[in-house]
Amino acid sequence: MYGLFHSLMKKATHFVVELSKIKKTVFAYTVFSAKLLPCYTSIRCDMKQETALKLLKAGENVFLTGSAGAGKTYTLNQYIQYLKARKVPVAITASTGIAATHMNGMTIHTWAGMGIRDSLTEADLKRMYERKYLREHIEKAQVLIIDEISMLHAKQLNLVNQILKYFKACDDAFGGIQVIVSGDFFQLPPVGKNGESNRDKFAFMSEAWVEAKFRVCYLTEQHRQSDSVLDQILNAIRQQNVSPEQVKILQQSKYQQHADEIVTRLYTHNLDVDHINQQHLHKISGQSKHFDAIVEGNEKLIETLKSSVRAPQQLELKIGAKVMFVKNNFDMGYVNGSIGEVMGFVEDEEQGLLPQVRLKDGSNILVEPETWSIDNEQGQVLASLIQIPLRLAWAITIHKSQGMTLESAEIDLGNTFEKGQGYVALSRLKSLDGLKLVDFSYQALELDRLAIKADARFQELSQQAEQYFMDLDLQKQHDAFIRRCGGTLNPADITRNERKLQLKPQEQPNTLEETKALFDAEYDVEDIAIERGLTRSTIITHLGRLAREQGLNIERIKPDESEIEQIRKVYKKLQKRKNDEDFNEDGSIKLRPLVTASGLSYEQVRLALLFIA
Repeated sequence: MYGLFHSLMKKATHFVVELSKIKKTVFAYTVFSAKLLPCYTSIRCDMKQETALKLLKAGENVFLTGSAGAGKTYTLNQYIQYLKARKVPVAITASTGIAATHMNGMTIHTWAGMGIRDSLTEADLKRMYERKYLREHIEKAQVLIIDEISMLHAKQLNLVNQILKYFKACDDAFGGIQVIVSGDFFQLPPVGKNGESNRDKFAFMSEAWVEAKFRVCYLTEQHRQSDSVLDQILNAIRQQNVSPEQVKILQQSKYQQHADEIVTRLYTHNLDVDHINQQHLHKISGQSKHFDAIVEGNEKLIETLKSSVRAPQQLELKIGAKVMFVKNNFDMGYVNGSIGEVMGFVEDEEQGLLPQVRLKDGSNILVEPETWSIDNEQGQVLASLIQIPLRLAWAITIHKSQGMTLESAEIDLGNTFEKGQGYVALSRLKSLDGLKLVDFSYQALELDRLAIKADARFQELSQQAEQYFMDLDLQKQHDAFIRRCGGTLNPADITRNERKLQLKPQEQPNTLEETKALFDAEYDVEDIAIERGLTRSTIITHLGRLAREQGLNIERIKPDESEIEQIRKVYKKLQKRKNDEDFNEDGSIKLRPLVTASGLSYEQVRLALLFIA
């Protein structure tokens, strides 16, 4: 029943209209058939959350959009709970690390296994399919959610489509599973290569978008408890109808006073950001510590890494410096965008000098270097960049602020160079009370013309859908979709699952369990480190804990017996010598003397120690 309904709905209610072609790029929208969905353009009827949920539950591919505070995340979470209660496997992802943590998920790049690539060969796909962990979670998924779709490049959405078709062995869009994308295309477009226009970058310009035939659910009801004046200004910018009175309100915010230590400054240009950050850094007394990135590999690929990695090539820090993390590391307790303050520096026996950072929640983190890399289909590293994952954060560019929510900000909109920068900067704030606009130009309030046209069409399609579906009973389709996904319709099971979900708080994935899952899937240490974006040393530490705490059998990573015996002998000698400098405060032996005496690497020593009683 569901298969017939789904097929008829797809064929009878959708057709693709080509609106324009520029540089061989087709701008296409999925629109509803006039026979089934008569036009209601004379009636203003915005999509309600109930109608959006009705379409989601029917298994339709959906584009969920609307302004900030319209309830996109709330609606997604409602649907996620609905699916989980019925035991339907759902993959929760986002285009950025910050957005992913808001959704208790992971980045789409990690979930799909594509990393920072913008193309995949048949050999790439075959190698990816051989990764048991990757294959299992993709094959298991029946629903895929991608939040903050505006920041996902069209090429990358095409890759997700390509990967799912390959893994699911199905030529239907995205391998035949339900795909829900959420976001607002009035945000800045994703970063692309030099010469790429927005038409090349917007996800709705991709072949995958056209194939998916997304139902558009444009939410407009305001559910956010915030400053209604700011909401009105943001909506006026979206409609490109900002009044002189609203401009005056923005300009008057320049006289607003904030405590300097809590203000983040947003600027349009990197030069301004660098100048402000250096200015503040030089005001701090004390000695600077310098951290230079280590780059290796193919020169062209290194340039690609440098342009995509937010960590600076030369990082200068002092105690008291305000910093922002530029990579996710759930194991260490920070995400891309976390703000903190440098509290000191610690000499690590293995990695040298490391900064200690206090986050806003009061936790302290010793920040170790992170690795960004580009690999070939055999998993060999072609180019890598190693750097402390921090940058100064008294000021950041508006582009890098996307996905963040700020209590207060000092914003310079005097030299905007890209449409949408003003809207993005202002929409970071919860309230107009947190705004100090130090400079302003009317150009800052302009939006991309393509985004404006697309948004108008999205509203039309959403209005038609609301009028057509709001009174339809789709319960049979809802049940059919759950059955198709292998879920349960047993009321007792659903009630029991709902109670469990209410009792169990949403948590970040357990980092040890993620490592264990990959190890059980027969990944080696190197591949686990690459897959998880962690260092080999961290993975070895995880495996040691899993062996001690859960009895995990780690025999297959056991080094040569000669290495173990070598470390065992050195270990005994150091114990007999009883030199205080060789021991930590807890009585354990430091790695450095073991490395020095044995001539082995730190990783070899760490691994050998796991097998010495």
